[in-house]
Amino acid sequence: MIRRLLEEKIQNKLCANKVILLFGARRVGKTVLMRQVLDRFSGKVLLLNGEDFDSLTILEPQSIATYKRLLAGVDLFAIDEAQSIPNIGQKLKLIVDEVPGIKVLATGSSSFDLSNKAGEPLVGRSVQFHLYPFSQSELSHQENLLETRQNLEDRLLYGSYPEIITIADYKQKKDYLRDIVNAYLLKDILSLDGLKNSRKMSELLRLIAFQMGNQVSYDELAKQLGLSRNTIEKYLDLLSKVFVIYRLGAYSGNLRKEISKAGKWYFYDNGIRNAIIGNYNSISQRNDVGALWENYLISERIKQNEYLNHNCLFYFWRTYDGQEIDLIQECEGKLHAFEFKWGDKQPRIPGAFAKNYPNASFSIINKENYLDFFEFKE
Repeated sequence: MIRRLLEEKIQNKLCANKVILLFGARRVGKTVLMRQVLDRFSGKVLLLNGEDFDSLTILEPQSIATYKRLLAGVDLFAIDEAQSIPNIGQKLKLIVDEVPGIKVLATGSSSFDLSNKAGEPLVGRSVQFHLYPFSQSELSHQENLLETRQNLEDRLLYGSYPEIITIADYKQKKDYLRDIVNAYLLKDILSLDGLKNSRKMSELLRLIAFQMGNQVSYDELAKQLGLSRNTIEKYLDLLSKVFVIYRLGAYSGNLRKEISKAGKWYFYDNGIRNAIIGNYNSISQRNDVGALWENYLISERIKQNEYLNHNCLFYFWRTYDGQEIDLIQECEGKLHAFEFKWGDKQPRIPGAFAKNYPNASFSIINKENYLDFFEFKE
């Protein structure tokens, strides 16, 4: 069993009359992580599943007396798939306000937050964590350096979802990723926000997948899909809230030559991206290896930033005359610039960036030093 970096953090945050909310996309391992936390908890635990009819029935009456009887003698109340319980935010608020000493841990897909079921009622009463597919830091606990390097191409093609790591057969890997995209990710979005047009959402994801790492024009996407710009923005927002994709904005110190309003979109997991376009060809047969490499490295950096509580901000940088840098990281006022190269090229720092940000560091990340990049030294 691969231990998740969040496990100890969640254990340390469990305290009386507070709710721990664990969000994440479907199949990233929230249930397994919850059970690992519960196994190490020394007090009495009550675990319910929000998709179980009996659990729904028990929690249906929003009654202080009912909850006190249910939780008598219980130290930790845990709910898996909590987004399936109507008015879950109000119910959890009532529990932590009225049951002395109770600790609460609840998991749910990001829809938990997306549909506002646990947001406002738990302000000041909750701590939130986001779980992603395995990070390389987590995987390094079970594989040595040689294995990590041998598995690099697999990570670029099939990603790091927990079950993907355990599947040896490549056809089964492809089937599994296809199932996640069709049966879980899109289904989650469509069912929760009342969207009807799954075809348009799928088409938008394909367009974003093919433009991964490039600047995206919402107006152009709207024209291609026959939708309004507002609808495109809404769909992209939903896709980001269920941890399928995320946006990098442009970094600017308000210099006239810098692009400041553009955005690039990336996927949290390379395997999901490749499943959307149906391309699992080997690295040697692809023309998008640079984009896959860039997506993988930035996503790993974001995972580590979240898990280690560094609170850094991430951007790309580009000027109107074409000078650019793949990733700008801003931590406590310090700028770090990173250029990602799959091959052996050693580009120089762009002149405009060096001139205007003389105190920023600049690094080239390639196959030789990418594991150092994952260690995330600010």
